[in-house]
Order: sequence, then C-alpha cells, then structure tokens
Amino acid sequence: MKSSSKLVIAGAILAFSFGCNQKQKEETNQLTKKEVTAKEILGNPEYQAISYGGYREKSREFQPTIEELKEDIKILSAMGIRILRTYNVQLPHASNVVKAISELKSENPDFEMYVMLGAWIDCKNAWTDENPDHNQESEQNEGEIARAVALASQYPDIIKILAVGNEAMVTWAASYYVQPSVILKWVTHLQTLKADGKLPKDLWITCSDDFAAWGGADPSYHTEDLEKLIKAVDYISMHTYPYHNTHYYPVFWHVTPEESQLSDIEKIDAAMLRSIGFAKAQYNEVQKYVKSLGVDKPIHIGETGWASESDGFYGPEGSRASDEYKQALFHKHMREWTNSSGITCFYFEAFNEQWKDAKNPHGSENHFGLFTLKGEAKYGLWDLVDKGTFDGLTRNGNPIVKTFNGDKEQLMKNVMVNPSK
Repeated sequence: MKSSSKLVIAGAILAFSFGCNQKQKEETNQLTKKEVTAKEILGNPEYQAISYGGYREKSREFQPTIEELKEDIKILSAMGIRILRTYNVQLPHASNVVKAISELKSENPDFEMYVMLGAWIDCKNAWTDENPDHNQESEQNEGEIARAVALASQYPDIIKILAVGNEAMVTWAASYYVQPSVILKWVTHLQTLKADGKLPKDLWITCSDDFAAWGGADPSYHTEDLEKLIKAVDYISMHTYPYHNTHYYPVFWHVTPEESQLSDIEKIDAAMLRSIGFAKAQYNEVQKYVKSLGVDKPIHIGETGWASESDGFYGPEGSRASDEYKQALFHKHMREWTNSSGITCFYFEAFNEQWKDAKNPHGSENHFGLFTLKGEAKYGLWDLVDKGTFDGLTRNGNPIVKTFNGDKEQLMKNVMVNPSK
C-alpha cells in the first residue's frame, strides 16, 4: 500500500510539473507571437522590405491569382523579406496580396509577413485626354481612401502602414501630381479615424514620395502645407533613385580623370559606391529640412532600385547603367547602409513586370526585379541559390535557378563601363 501511495503521489507531481511546463510554453509562444507594430518593424533589420507587384502579363487586366501570389510570397519570405509594399486599392491586387498572406498564416501560424498598403492619389483629369488640373484632386481619391480604410480595418494583423499617394507631390509626375494640401487632407482624415478608434491606433500613416517633394532639394517645395504634412505623418517615406540620375543628373556617375588608369571593373565598382553616396546625400537633405522645422521623426526609404536592362537612357547608347552586375552591387550596398543605420528600405522591386513598358520588352521599367519573370534569381541573389534558400520553391512551376545558367563569365560580357567625363 505504501509503495502504491508513493507511485500515486509521484504521478501527481509529474502531472503538475507537466501542466506547469505546458502553461509556460504557451505563455512563451504567446509572447513570441505578440502582434508587432509599425514602430517595432520599421528600422529593424530583421524585417526586410520590398516593393511587390507580381504581375506576370503585359496588362494589369490579368491579375495574379491567389496561388501565384502565395508562390511569390513564399520565395520572398525565404530570402528574409517580412514587409511588402503595394501601391493602390483600385485593382484587386492589394486585397489579394493580403488574402494570400492571411491564408499562409492559417496554414502555418508561424508565418510572418506584413504590408505597407498604398492608396493611389491623383489630380483632377489625371490619365485622361483633358489637361491635368494640379490644383484640384480627382473625384476617385475619396473612394480610394475608403477602400484602404476598409482593408486596413479588416486585416490589422497584416497591414501595418498606410501610404497616401505614391510620388503624388513631385512635379515631374506631370500626369497626376497634386498639391501637398491634398495629401495633408487625407493624412489628417486617417489620423482622425485612428484617434476615434475607427482604425488601429498602431497603424502608421505616411506618404511615399520623391526626396525633393519632402523638401530635400528645390526650395520651391518648402511650403506651409508641406510643413504641416511632415508634422502630421507618423514617419517620412522618401524615394531616391541614383539609377535615374545616371541620365538626369550624373554628377556622381562618369569616370573621373583620376580613375582613368583603373581597370574597367574598378571604374564600375567606384561609380557604384558613389551611387550609394548620392542616395545618402539625398536622405541627409531630407533629414536636414525636417530637423529645420523642429521635427524629429523617422525617415525610411519607400523606394529605390536599379534596373538590369535598358535600351534607352540607361542602356548602351545612354548612361550604360543597366546590367545585373551593377544592380547586384547597388542592392548589396543599399542593404548594408540601411541595415546598419536603422533605416527600412523598400527595395524596388521583387520580380520583373512587363506591363510597365508593354510595347518595349527591353525598357528599363520592365527590369527592376531581383528575379526575372520566370523566377530566375539575378546576380545579386546567386549566393542565396548556392545556399539552398529557394530549394523546393517555384515560380510558375519553374525552380529558382540563376540567370545566365550561373555562368559569371557570360554575365560579365553584358557589363558596360560607365562613360568618362
């Protein structure tokens, strides 16, 4: 009887201990899966960001399916991406991206991916035969904001940032730009919804625009409305494109006389380092202007990238900026700088998309992806292929392999030396 009693007591102790351990594990898991906020993920190198479209065809009439989106998102997740940027809610794309993420989370509770949701903003008569009226906004803006609010309210666990407009204030966006007062109006509206509990309080509101539109260049942008906007957003999302400036403002691009004796690859490497310096200078100019207003807010990069092909301004007859080698260097240097500086960089972009310049397959806008349309990893990602990062993953049924069949010698034949002064 005494032995039996001891066994019963020992069993009870074991059961109690097991129960306590299980409870501790559950509490630990709950802490691990604690819902994160924009404040926690922006500036955190553990949460890499990228711009994502995923369009396969030459027209956006053909939307990627949920399964195609899930296929892409798994690839991006494997390489460490945790935040995707979308651009509008006029088309089904953004809502489908969020649904795809939601399904992946249902299939695997540990799956983690978040969204910076863009709401497209236009001026009156944008994209019509009539002259754009940049002093009035499009009638469609109200509906676009309403759709963004509805989606953000439905998926607070996924949508962490809402961006009002994309390059919507910079004046070179001549087809559709608006005055800062329009962006301010909608940012204020969204902040009011947050204050009233109609949007998640931790949802961060911003506008994603060119560095110049954030006060980083021409003083003509330094208006009272821009000052109010800078104070109204939760953080500043600025764009910087050294790639485009290899044509429009190539102060950093040409081979200098001092570099004339260097090898071709040394000339290119030096120019790519200067390209990052150019981006840093634009970032610093925005930071300087914001601080001059007495504002201390995070500044992150909402867009930057480098195309791997061009038959126009950036090709053999132009600045010679476009090839996979230069793209790889820019991506590497940009990630190193932003990761070490606590800056989130929404790199542009994940996959090539051919709708952007549908009539010209070799147009640069079709070739900003780190992956080709078929899902081949461009040179900047070859090391991940070697590591087996994409093993078992496919795009359109194709395994993730290297471009040029992994032959660097062939790849380098397409690399062009930047022009001399």
